[in-house]
Amino acid sequence: MSRPRKLEHPLFQLLAEENIDSFNQQRPHYTSPELLDFQGADLRGLNLRGLNASGIDFRNAYFRSSDLRGIDFREALLEGASMNRAKVSGCYFSNDLSAEEIVMSLTAGTRIRCQTK
Repeated sequence: MSRPRKLEHPLFQLLAEENIDSFNQQRPHYTSPELLDFQGADLRGLNLRGLNASGIDFRNAYFRSSDLRGIDFREALLEGASMNRAKVSGCYFSNDLSAEEIVMSLTAGTRIRCQTK
């Protein structure tokens, strides 16, 4: 199992500083046909409220004790992410993610498994 890691990406640095407004403003400058790759990112304990998560690859990321309230994750990849004790009220999740998976990740720290269609 991989360990959470701090990324060298300039946009990750903005998230690590909890500078969400600047992240959202600068993000169009890094847009490409691929997803923004934050796989395995260490986002533990951060206040990420207001984050535009559309098109971000958060597979295997760690959100332990983060404030994620109100984030729309419907267009983000969350397979293998862990959200132990995160605040998720008002979040949108994709239809391939069951409520049970979210609860297990929040309460037991399990990694999220998305259902294949």
